[in-house]
Amino acid sequence: MTYKVTILTMAPEAFPGALGASLIGTAWREAGLWDLELVDIRDFSGHKRGFLDDTPAGGGPGQVLKADVIAAALDSVEVGDRPLLYMSARGRKLTQARVRDWSAGSGLVVLCGRFEGVDQRVLDARGFMEISVGDAVLAGGEAAAMVTVEACVRLVPGVLGNAVSTQEESFEDGLLEHPQYTRPQVFEGLEIPEVLRSGHHGEIARWRRSQRETTTRERRPDLWAEHLAKLQAKGVQAPKE
Repeated sequence: MTYKVTILTMAPEAFPGALGASLIGTAWREAGLWDLELVDIRDFSGHKRGFLDDTPAGGGPGQVLKADVIAAALDSVEVGDRPLLYMSARGRKLTQARVRDWSAGSGLVVLCGRFEGVDQRVLDARGFMEISVGDAVLAGGEAAAMVTVEACVRLVPGVLGNAVSTQEESFEDGLLEHPQYTRPQVFEGLEIPEVLRSGHHGEIARWRRSQRETTTRERRPDLWAEHLAKLQAKGVQAPKE
């Protein structure tokens, strides 16, 4: 079964963007492992002048995308059991756990907002989940949609070609990934760590685990706290800092 992604957007010209490049693009254009459908919201105005938005109820700056327009665009799509996502700065955080869950399904339907956002009633009535890719506000949801779709599609079987390559990535077990190195052995006076040249697989595994723990503790104290809590719940002794 082909993994199907439908994007509802006012800027279909923004796609495929990064989704058409490298292994992700090959899996779409050549291998047919996933499919991209673009729905132009502007086609569903229902108004002779093409109005898609109106002023915010209660006053305030900017414009809000109309509920009836978004509903008409969505109703033109065969959703099936695919989750409905709305890219929003106030949404729930995009996580690897959610991505892995979505990648195991039949696909995604993603709504890209613009202006001040979308009338809340259509989000509630149609059951959209609001998703944020970070604590920053973008001009529209298209870039965030690409991030979300790429994160999911790369986990679809066959897209990357090697499932093992995803097992030690950041977030897969609650820790960030360890540093990576390759030839040349010396670059601008900096050498590849000796342990990685030792051929001792046990020592290499321990070094990588230690690096993952150190990096997570220093860069993402929130993830580190969650990791320690999980270890404690399992009765496992926390690593020494």
